[in-house]
Amino acid sequence: MTEALVAALATIDQSEPAILVEIVEALGSTPREAGALMLVTGDSIAGTIGGGELEHRAILRAREALAGEPVPERLDLPLGPALAQCCGGHVTLRLRHLAPGDRTMLAERLGAWQAGLPRVVLFGAGHVGRAVVAALAPLPCRVLWLDSRPGQLPADASGLVETREIADPAGFATAPGDLVLVMTHSHPLDLAIVEAVLRRGSFAWLGLIGSATKRRRFERQLGAVGLSVERLVCPIGLAAITGKAPAVIAASVTAQLLVVMEALTRGRQIRSVA
Repeated sequence: MTEALVAALATIDQSEPAILVEIVEALGSTPREAGALMLVTGDSIAGTIGGGELEHRAILRAREALAGEPVPERLDLPLGPALAQCCGGHVTLRLRHLAPGDRTMLAERLGAWQAGLPRVVLFGAGHVGRAVVAALAPLPCRVLWLDSRPGQLPADASGLVETREIADPAGFATAPGDLVLVMTHSHPLDLAIVEAVLRRGSFAWLGLIGSATKRRRFERQLGAVGLSVERLVCPIGLAAITGKAPAVIAASVTAQLLVVMEALTRGRQIRSVA
């Protein structure tokens, strides 16, 4: 949704003709859900309503509308033989010519959607931290990326990624819905952050990079100050993925986080994901 809405705002600012295609109803098995958006201009597309013949037809109709041809505002498309698709569902699309007066509505919709996304608070801008942020950046979540070292965080972070250099990471107060990832350059700093997060208890999920040995060591040290590590996930990632390259670790951890986010979105209990 972000890609289509950001592109829509840009076309309005540039006075470029565009059609915003939205799935307003999705029944049965469909490639995307109601609310999915795609922006179509004369020579570009942003976002997706699911690909395949469905999306191809929508793009053709949108460009016909841009060319001034009569096209219905709503399109009812059964996903069957007529579209050479076997999903079996039914999609209703709305095609909207964008106008300058739509800017406020689009900006408010983008802001509301982003505000409702889960937030990942990631401590550490090392090789793995950078790889995890790169993996999370295109996904439907906000990322707050923290590091205590000057010059470690990129100056060009964009979209839903916010960077913050912070002198005392352990002093940062997470929020109740946060998914917290700890992977700094220092094991003592990792311990201080995990201790602070557990002591406050204000988080939805807490993951720590490290081995089973690191977990046992932290468990002893945290237990000595009266803290339980029952809610601490360490090691992180999917157990079946054993590669240690940063991009591999990032893919594994991101998959784990997506399962957790899905559970949170659906109001389900967060179970161990390994």
